[in-house]
Amino acid sequence: PGDALYVEPDGKAGEYGLRQIPEINGAIVAMDPHTGRVLALSGGFSYASSQFDRAMQAMRQPGSSFKPFVYAAALDNGYTPVSKVLDAPFVMDMGPGQGLWQPDNFEHDFLGDTTLRRGLELSRNVMTVRLAYTMGMDKVVPYPIRFGVYDKLPPLLANALGAYETTLLRLVTGYSEFVNGGKKIQPSLIDRIQDRNGRTIWRHDARNCEGCDTGDWRGQQEPLLADTREQIIDPRTAYQIVSMLEGVVQRGTGVSVRAVGKPLAGKTGTSSEAKDTWFIGFSPDLAAGVFVGFDNPRTLGGREQGATAAAPIFRDFMKGALADAPPTPFRIAPGIEEVAVDWKSGNPVAPGTPGAITEAFKAGTAPGEANASSLATVTAGDAGTASDVAGTPTKPGTARGPVGD
Repeated sequence: PGDALYVEPDGKAGEYGLRQIPEINGAIVAMDPHTGRVLALSGGFSYASSQFDRAMQAMRQPGSSFKPFVYAAALDNGYTPVSKVLDAPFVMDMGPGQGLWQPDNFEHDFLGDTTLRRGLELSRNVMTVRLAYTMGMDKVVPYPIRFGVYDKLPPLLANALGAYETTLLRLVTGYSEFVNGGKKIQPSLIDRIQDRNGRTIWRHDARNCEGCDTGDWRGQQEPLLADTREQIIDPRTAYQIVSMLEGVVQRGTGVSVRAVGKPLAGKTGTSSEAKDTWFIGFSPDLAAGVFVGFDNPRTLGGREQGATAAAPIFRDFMKGALADAPPTPFRIAPGIEEVAVDWKSGNPVAPGTPGAITEAFKAGTAPGEANASSLATVTAGDAGTASDVAGTPTKPGTARGPVGD
């Protein structure tokens, strides 16, 4: 007598099922990707039991949800979505006495030469490491910093797989800057602050609006506000990443999100041993992210991953949030041309061919065009020598790399 129990209606009138306080915890953030305004945020199961905010305070490994920043760097450095990188064993000497580092794929298999799009959609770890190695981490590091995901990021190859910790709020902000066309935003939970007399003394939107504060409204035309947001990435590159992340939902690790029935894009993420699981995604006008994990990091289970732990929460949230919204397609950036290609090979095909998808290319870079990059063959040909010991069998002392999605 006197004990408090958690129960939940089981669908029958007056009947309830027993529930327990979960050990696992997590967070969710929903944001306007155009302004940075946080529309909703939950930092855990119960504020009464823990005031720690897992959306803004928890520093966790993003895992594969970091990969879009690697691929964005590649697209800005001569690659296209159909450039191929070798998905095959990769081993690196970590230095004297440190042994070897061997990242692995979650599926423990390899696809060979694989297009960038397919590699991101299927979240291939080894391919991503090889891509980052071929480009150089010095080209990757500026991107997540510019997007506000980190203040600093050591140029270590493992960080291409999301080994460096960040927060859910920062990741959602970074993804928002992809879908808004590459514009810098600042997340904010406060729109404005007024003094006791109703005078605004601070506001999140710092744009100057001529004629907005005069109080003299006679039906004149509404003023036009200048877009003062900083352009932090080529809008064509931003759209290519959006298109590839849409493919994650349509064909890849985030396919369960497709049940929402609206245009959505996003990425799963799982850290080593499934200690941190994520899904970060967006519609054209709403970004959201989910993190799931134990407060004291430990594995969620050998087969658990972002696709099973976090993506269903994102899916259910978006079903409600977009229930009354029209199915708005993603906005195509100027300077993008769309070409039908085979999903597996990346080769141009006739529209409607089985296995064909519509690929987004920067004008003039589609296969066979004048500005088409030769990196596809260069990367595939050189990938086997991406490190001094690439392809070397695992030896005692080898550090296994992340195997999450």
